[in-house]
Amino acid sequence: MIIEAGKQVSIEYTLKTGDDTVMASNVGTKPYTFVQGTHQVVPGVEQALQGMKTGDEKAFAVSPEDGFGQRSEKAFQEVDKRIVPEESRRVDAQLQGQDEQGGIVSARVAEVKDDTVILDLNHPLAGETLHFEVKVLDVRDPER
Repeated sequence: MIIEAGKQVSIEYTLKTGDDTVMASNVGTKPYTFVQGTHQVVPGVEQALQGMKTGDEKAFAVSPEDGFGQRSEKAFQEVDKRIVPEESRRVDAQLQGQDEQGGIVSARVAEVKDDTVILDLNHPLAGETLHFEVKVLDVRDPER
């Protein structure tokens, strides 16, 4: 069976940035399982895996446009310092919160001013070319 839209896919992968820093890997642990074509992985990964089958291995790069997007200045937000926990009022502190719809939002403290804090809401891998090494462990019809 080949990877195509609607198929349940299980993979083993390692994700590195351009400087060879390993950002994520599930090698030797639980497979990552998703349904192809349902946007559970970035578009560049879906494109690269299309047509592969169980046992296939592949190394490929995903551009920022097909990964987590380019970094955007619009993703910086200035907030009142009082809403940021005191222990997180430092550059590079990681924060999590909720948006209006209840979804989880992650942010990095980019700058601390006298009365405000500048948050960077870009995905940590935005602007990065992603380098994947993938092994297809299983391809099947999804369980219903």
